[in-house]
Amino acid sequence: MFTNRTEAGKRLAERLQEAAVNPDLVLAIPRGGLPVGRAVADALGVPLDVVVASKVGAPGNPELAIGAVTGEGDLWLNDSLVEQFGIGDRYIESQREREADVAREKVRAYRGGKPVPDVSGKRVVIVDDGVATGATALACLQQVRSGGAARIVFAVPVASAATIPRLREVADDVVVVEVPETFAAVGYHYRDFGQVTDEEALEYLDDEV
Repeated sequence: MFTNRTEAGKRLAERLQEAAVNPDLVLAIPRGGLPVGRAVADALGVPLDVVVASKVGAPGNPELAIGAVTGEGDLWLNDSLVEQFGIGDRYIESQREREADVAREKVRAYRGGKPVPDVSGKRVVIVDDGVATGATALACLQQVRSGGAARIVFAVPVASAATIPRLREVADDVVVVEVPETFAAVGYHYRDFGQVTDEEALEYLDDEV
């Protein structure tokens, strides 16, 4: 159990230091990942930036994520859900374009129009406040991999054990502080899991962007 996202980030930073992870850059997945990422970046003495993806919802049930896409168009799909619901390519492509636009708007909002960081040849840590299905995380991992990062570590305070193998398929390493036997939702593992506002999120980036 974590007190809040900042405390979780400090504990995550300790775990990364124990694992001798020495990144060039920390990328946080907004909004919840930014307080965690700020604590990690400060502890490791490296810059903080953002990597953004938008979830792709199922037809007629947008709250059920069948995947996620980044502003660069990197798409991750849960193939078993796509098959289970018989979702066709036309729907997926239309949602891919729509949600990629959403992701690009988020990037512009967080970065003030400045270009996304160049990850080519860099050691990158991607951080969020936790992982349930992993859709957003996996799309973000694919974008950073496509960008030519030399090494990618995905790091979170808490994650579902069922999702970790998927993350390991894309990341070079996965660092998690707590992997509960029973996982219901990320928020259950925080005493304070209040929503991070856009204004608060920007404050975490003020020193960087």
